[in-house]
Amino acid sequence: MKLLWSPKSPFVRKVMIVVHELGLVEEVELVRAVAVPRGDPNPAIMAENPLGKIPTLLVPGLPPIFDSAVICDWLSLATPSGEHILPRTGIERLTQLRWQALGDGLIENMLLWRIACQAAAGGDPQVVMSHRAKIRAAMALLETEAGHLAETSVGLGQIAIICALGQLDFRFADSEWRQTHPKLAAYEGAMSERPSVAATAVLNDLAADDGPHMDLTFRKD
Repeated sequence: MKLLWSPKSPFVRKVMIVVHELGLVEEVELVRAVAVPRGDPNPAIMAENPLGKIPTLLVPGLPPIFDSAVICDWLSLATPSGEHILPRTGIERLTQLRWQALGDGLIENMLLWRIACQAAAGGDPQVVMSHRAKIRAAMALLETEAGHLAETSVGLGQIAIICALGQLDFRFADSEWRQTHPKLAAYEGAMSERPSVAATAVLNDLAADDGPHMDLTFRKD
C-alpha cells in the first residue's frame, strides 16, 4: 500500500495513528505529497484524487481510497484486529463515529479559520467570527466529555480528537487552551504517551509555508 502523506496534515496523522495501532507500519509506503488550499492543485495528488487532498491510500487492485474517515474505516475492516479501532455495530460504533465527526469538524474549522484570516484585509470578519465560535464551542464540549473519552477504549474517535488538539498546538501554539480546558489537557497528556500518538507527532518540514501569525486564544477576557 502507498499513502500520499505529509507530516503536517492532521488527517494524515489520523490515518497514521490507525496504521500504528493496527501494526501495519511495515505495509504502508509513505509518499510525500503537498496539498495546497489555493491556486493550482498538486498534479501528483490530482492524478489519484480529483479532490486534490491528502491522505489518499493506494491499494493494489482497488481504486484510490480518499478521505481519512473512509481510509480508517477500510483499514479497520481489512485488519483482523481492527474492530477495536472502529466497532462494527451498536452504541460503541456510534460513540466513535460521533467523536470522529467532532474531531474532524474541529480540524476543518481551524483550517478554514486560518485560510479566512490569510485573505486580503484579514478576511470577512463574519466568517472569521463564525469559525472561531465553532472552535470554542467544540473545545467546550470536549472539556465536558474528557472523562468519557478517558474511560472508553481508544478508538477512531479519540484518535481524531487527539489529532485536532495536535493541530491546535501546531498552528496556534499560543492559544493557551490547556489553561481553560484542564480536564481535556489531562486527557491529552495521557494520550500523548501512547506509542502510536508519540510516533506521529506533527512535524513541519516546509517551514516557509507557515504564513502569518494568527491569534486564537482561549484566555478569558
